[in-house]
Amino acid sequence: MEYNSNFTLSIPGTSPERRSRFIRDPIHDLIYISPNLCRFIDTKQFQRLRHIKQLGTTYWVWGGASHNRFEHCIGVAHIARVLVEHLRKHQPELKITDRDVDCVQIAGLCHDLGHGPWSHVWDGQFIPTALPGETWTHEEGSEIMFRSLIEENHIPLEDDDITFILALIRGDRDRVGLEKKFLFDVVANKESGLDVDKLEYIQRDSHMLGDPISINISRILESARVIDDHICFDWKDLSKIYNIFESRFHLHERYYNHKTAKAIEYMIIDALLLAEPVLHFAKDIRDPKRYLHLTDALFQRIQQSEDPGLAPAQSILDRIETRDLYKCVDQHFIEWPKRDLVKEVTAESIVNACKEIFNLEPDAFPGIDLGQLETQDAIVEQTLIHYGKKDKNPIDFELALCKVALPGQSSTVKPRYFAEVIQRVYTKESQYFALVQQGYRAVMASLDFETEIPSSGTFDAVQNPSTSPRRPSETESDAGANPLRSLRKSTSFADNPFTKVPGDYMPDSPSRGNVERMSPAKSSGKDIGDEGSSITQDSKAQDGRNEAGFRWS
Repeated sequence: MEYNSNFTLSIPGTSPERRSRFIRDPIHDLIYISPNLCRFIDTKQFQRLRHIKQLGTTYWVWGGASHNRFEHCIGVAHIARVLVEHLRKHQPELKITDRDVDCVQIAGLCHDLGHGPWSHVWDGQFIPTALPGETWTHEEGSEIMFRSLIEENHIPLEDDDITFILALIRGDRDRVGLEKKFLFDVVANKESGLDVDKLEYIQRDSHMLGDPISINISRILESARVIDDHICFDWKDLSKIYNIFESRFHLHERYYNHKTAKAIEYMIIDALLLAEPVLHFAKDIRDPKRYLHLTDALFQRIQQSEDPGLAPAQSILDRIETRDLYKCVDQHFIEWPKRDLVKEVTAESIVNACKEIFNLEPDAFPGIDLGQLETQDAIVEQTLIHYGKKDKNPIDFELALCKVALPGQSSTVKPRYFAEVIQRVYTKESQYFALVQQGYRAVMASLDFETEIPSSGTFDAVQNPSTSPRRPSETESDAGANPLRSLRKSTSFADNPFTKVPGDYMPDSPSRGNVERMSPAKSSGKDIGDEGSSITQDSKAQDGRNEAGFRWS
């Protein structure tokens, strides 16, 4: 790759010999940083990204995933430049200018400036809860921080260039009139979903997670051409394009939405909500000078404070560090057509079921004080994961290729649906694990999962607290013996033997020294709380394992 240092967006007083550099990157090898790009990187606004983990709380589960938004953004800028330079070389009729190349690269570099602490934990969950009605998004935050970067560092960009770069960051083709429309497919492709941001994070994230996904970026970029004002790719690379979206799905399923990482997310959100009335940091989202200091270091800022008002928040953060986490008591994968059914599964419905079950069989849950169980002690998580286009095949779009691939022109081995809902239930207190599991299963059993339902509407993920336990025994003689019996319509779906625990089950709580009731996984010398679960052959052992022999921690 040859780099042209004679840029339209040249900055007066900048010496190319003094300011240009190469960055050694584990994903892209040597990345050339032009003198102009250095002016953006060497600012407080961009350096802030060194202190925001790319994968948020996933780092607490996979210790190798310690990379930050900083290096990801540099990687995006690099691929963006390579792609646009490739198009300029092979399609001179597009009349791509040095200024176009620069603007696209700067957009790639600055597209994540607005992310808050722990990335999407802050943007998508904390802010909507802390500031009801607030419409702020991290894309808007990027615009605010970009304008601050330009102003405070006296970078003399023309207003048209600033507007163009911000439109590229948002992938908004309609925001500017005369710019080349295909350039909006590079950084944030809102139509096909295939952009350099995705190419970068799939490779970097998987590499740092220790499960590297190989994407032949050079081959894919080499096949890129502009047709009808959209970036398209050669038909021969169809399977490679599909694999990119498939890889995105598996990263979300295995890592980004791992049950332990999500438990820590909910704990951080609870801690932030408790700390907000004392520290008042939520309002800083629209103040670039104050937002500059909102990073993952907020964790330490709360912990080191001596303000007694922060004690409840500090207690939750202490639990994270001592691994006394909220417990995932059960989970289900919900088929796309039946996603609307689970909207009835809420924290309130589960806790109500828990109380009914406990009143019927109080001796089955020794040592539990039901009077302290409240709705907020449970968390219901319903997360939509997909290939990039909800339930549709992401390559069935003319904008991903110049033409749609018809049946038989690509592999026919595809999933029935390209999206599903992961539903999990958590309990904030370990003592309620078994009871919440039964309450959750009773609620699930009341739903009709056996009938095909052509569900309509858009799935809205539940991000607020709720829990899940086991449902009553199948051996009960009649509905009159248990009022919940009459609700059970889909018992086989609700009752998962792999995760089922007895009523006296108590998971390990390290910070509380709960040695007598260690989880079976811990007592066997294998910590599976972070990496999943394991199978034991002794399915009848009475040491806290479920009846199918699947250890659940």
